[in-house]
Amino acid sequence: MRPSVTLRRAAAAALGLAVVAGAAACAGPEDSASSGKGEAGAAPQQGGTLTVLNSSPQSDFDPARLYTSGGGNVPSLIFRTLTTRNREDGAEGAKVVPDLATDLGKPNADATEWTYTLKDGLTYEDGTPITSADIKYGIERSFAAELSGGAPYLRDWLVGGEDYEGPYKDGKGLDSILTPDAKTIVFKLRKPEGEFPYLATQTQFAPVPKAKDDGTKYENHPVSSGPYRVVTNKNDGEELVLERNTHWSAKTDEERKAYPDKIVVKSGLDSAVINQRLSTSSGADAAAVTTDTNLGPAELAQIGSDKSLADRVGTGHFGYTNYLAFNPKVKPFDNPKVRQAIAYAVNRKSVINAAGGSALAEPATTFLPEQKSFGYTPYDHFPAGETGDAAKAKELLKEAGYPDGLTITLTHSTEENRETGPATATAVQEALKAAGITVKLQGLEPNAYNEARWTVAKTPGFFISRWGADWPSGGPFLAPIFDGRQIVENGSNYNHAQLDDAAVNTEIDEINKLTDLDEAAKRWGALDAKIGEQALDVPLFHPVYKRLYGKDVKNIVISDWTGVLDISQVAVK
Repeated sequence: MRPSVTLRRAAAAALGLAVVAGAAACAGPEDSASSGKGEAGAAPQQGGTLTVLNSSPQSDFDPARLYTSGGGNVPSLIFRTLTTRNREDGAEGAKVVPDLATDLGKPNADATEWTYTLKDGLTYEDGTPITSADIKYGIERSFAAELSGGAPYLRDWLVGGEDYEGPYKDGKGLDSILTPDAKTIVFKLRKPEGEFPYLATQTQFAPVPKAKDDGTKYENHPVSSGPYRVVTNKNDGEELVLERNTHWSAKTDEERKAYPDKIVVKSGLDSAVINQRLSTSSGADAAAVTTDTNLGPAELAQIGSDKSLADRVGTGHFGYTNYLAFNPKVKPFDNPKVRQAIAYAVNRKSVINAAGGSALAEPATTFLPEQKSFGYTPYDHFPAGETGDAAKAKELLKEAGYPDGLTITLTHSTEENRETGPATATAVQEALKAAGITVKLQGLEPNAYNEARWTVAKTPGFFISRWGADWPSGGPFLAPIFDGRQIVENGSNYNHAQLDDAAVNTEIDEINKLTDLDEAAKRWGALDAKIGEQALDVPLFHPVYKRLYGKDVKNIVISDWTGVLDISQVAVK
């Protein structure tokens, strides 16, 4: 089997954490919203206009080209899918639940076939019925080259998917998607995939009526299956105006509350301007939120002295890990004791300070995020405390043949961000110096940096990296990074250590057969702990997202799936 191209989105996430990961883009899972449901004692009511102020435009507003999490939940107001995320705070929000389908799907004995039945009474914005054929067509059009950009899983998972080019050229469909009747859809997979219910949350599973499909122009007025419809789409998502879909029925949709009558999304704004407008909360901005703009350390310090503002800060956690990566093909990182020495030498306290402080980053000693849905299993194979253990690091260096220390190069991005930028690199450099390790910093501009770390022939021996998952499970977290069959020689390779361990590969396959997601999570956690013994990376921290919302916004829900305020739950005065 050719290497999977799973999680191309994570590379995109690595290019724009604040937009994707912070929006979905996904540490204590029990503390996901600083202000709970909003104004105490006031039940949310329908009506009013909600404004969304964002930095990045909601471009390519076509279900074939989007991820469910894209745009901070905006797409899910228009596009319903077979399954969706549970719209609850914290850990409960990391669960997958039915949406258009009656359940999470019925697998066959080995999870290579999944069958879904649609609910009764589903209609589009024009009142016409939604059928299983519409969902099949929506998926098929996502394979067309002109509509690329969405999740890659279906090409990997569906029988025949790797060679399919969409329906536009010859009108052919995918034989691995069957629609025996208007309410039933069956998927035939190349291998067992117990997490198919998670995949069915992706926007590619949104129904598209073939008669209304006008290719690349469909994004201007996609046909809604959700509680809102697109009225205006200016400048490729720079401004979106959404109004109620009068044919949407809450009886078929337990997840989206759809309180506002109208939602206006304004993008392309400066981050400082967004936070200032939300802070002031005058006029329409009193009923405004952001789904992609974080508060920085200085802004948090100012807000901390103003209780009225502090009460309007939502705190979110998304499944993301920032870490030091090794390429064992490069000396001296082929020596496990050198990698272990670095793990002991790292001062996580200084790294977290560089990342904005404890309010914006939480220390990590596991590769998996600290959330139950991922299968988080606590371990610390190289306990260095908060500030590092220089003595233990020196001891290991001596055993490795470097009694007088060594000199290495750390590659990082020159972009001034708190995850992979110069500040974090300098903090690592200073910590390793105490252990006798001289670190030379190699800063690369963002494009060159990403090309280096994801290209096998260019992968540095030691670099800063990060990883986020498309859904809250250990599968899309561990498999792309540690499955040897996913090493890509000529393309984007995420297995930085080029680990190809038969036992690891086999365990990944065995977990993928499980349809009991709780049992699978336990196995992912155990596998994380086992891989961690090899010191192929040094987990540093998990980011925390802090975002303001307007003074007239109520019913704040922030789940561990997305890490951002869920606008399908928001009400305004």
